[in-house]
Amino acid sequence: MGAATSTDGEREPLLQPALSERLARPVHSRVYSRRWLVLALFSFLGFMQGMVWNTWGPIQNSAKSAYGFTNMDVAWLVLWGPIGYIPWLFFMWMMDKKGLRVTMLLSAFFMVLGTGLRSLPLADVVVKKWLIHAGQLLNGLAGPTVMSAPPLLSTTWFAPDQRATATAVACLLNYLGSACSFLIGPLIVPAPNGTTLLNGFVDKHVDHIRDRIQIVLYAEFGFVSLLFAAVVAYFPSRPPLPPSIAAASQRLSYRSSICRLLSNFRFLMIALAYSVPLGMCAGWSGVLDMILTPFHVSQVDAGWIGFWSIVGGCVGGIAMARFADSIRGVLKLILLLMFAGATLASAWFSLTCLSNVTHLPLTTATLFTSCILVGIFLNSSVPIFFELFVETVYPVPEGITCGVVTFLSNLFMGLLLFFLTFYHTDLSWLNWCLTGSCIFGLLLILLFRESYDRLYLDVFISI
Repeated sequence: MGAATSTDGEREPLLQPALSERLARPVHSRVYSRRWLVLALFSFLGFMQGMVWNTWGPIQNSAKSAYGFTNMDVAWLVLWGPIGYIPWLFFMWMMDKKGLRVTMLLSAFFMVLGTGLRSLPLADVVVKKWLIHAGQLLNGLAGPTVMSAPPLLSTTWFAPDQRATATAVACLLNYLGSACSFLIGPLIVPAPNGTTLLNGFVDKHVDHIRDRIQIVLYAEFGFVSLLFAAVVAYFPSRPPLPPSIAAASQRLSYRSSICRLLSNFRFLMIALAYSVPLGMCAGWSGVLDMILTPFHVSQVDAGWIGFWSIVGGCVGGIAMARFADSIRGVLKLILLLMFAGATLASAWFSLTCLSNVTHLPLTTATLFTSCILVGIFLNSSVPIFFELFVETVYPVPEGITCGVVTFLSNLFMGLLLFFLTFYHTDLSWLNWCLTGSCIFGLLLILLFRESYDRLYLDVFISI
């Protein structure tokens, strides 16, 4: 069925580098309907990776009661995601040399192993905690693939007028998975009642919380196992014929690509504009329940805030991607509008949390609205950024390009969560880090000079 591993022969360029030869020998391209199945498998695996990563933040109060977690434990459970991104160069090498199928199989295997370790029904709470931490780390090892490969998948399988949309679906479902954790976790797992009744009642309540958490862990393990089986059954590295000239064109080698990226000032500028705000936002949303607890926001309400903020960003991101596919060459303008809105929304949230000083109304409605707007504006920008990265540094392979920027994003998220392990008493500084990062990204986008090298190849050379 075409599910064989990509070989060196398959990776030979289907186009010669000379422009005259490209014009003399038009490439036979074709778009296959099976591309939607490939996109669905990749997207759902990313969905589950995001859900597993964000399992503990939305139910942190319940986890503290059931397993004796502290604020530092919760921060580390979120931090294992960016830590798992440390071997990103290996996964980028796998993607470039072995193809998407092998890389997806390895990443899905790590997810199965991680979710399986977390779901082992052990009575020893100490051992259980260690297995939970190990499972979160193994799930984090799948991050380089599910976060970096969407542009490669869209270029490999989709026509130019569908690329941005496919990139948006593939990358934003990872965010949607973390959003569903905000919804599913608090709805299934009850929050501790905080009472000091008889010991027998308290122990029974804690046992009930553990049982409900175990149900969540079993369910996530089951869904990940099904997806792993589906990837084993069918997930080809590439279609028999490329969908466009850009998909068939010659790319730089792995080593040349890394050198090209690190020496390209324009790329580094736009990479920082992406990685700093998005990394800060990911760390901030991962501990949103901890941020809102001092304002007497319940675990369920905090879950709904996180859920709608990410869902709004996913819907907005796909809509913006469709707009970018319809009207090409406006990626910078879209990003400017997104980041202007994110700056205003994050500043509103930060000032609202300082209502004692600013006298702004601190209500559930204002917290809901400001958080949702932050999620809409920042998360909507992700697929637009990915497309702009690839256009800026083409012919660097898409997987390597986005691997570098997602590594930087996870690096900044990791730094934020690392400081959180030391400064976790007053969390207002997290809000101002988010606002400052949005301003920083907006300034870099303003100074950035855009170019569309890949689009030029597809639109003009193919005519």
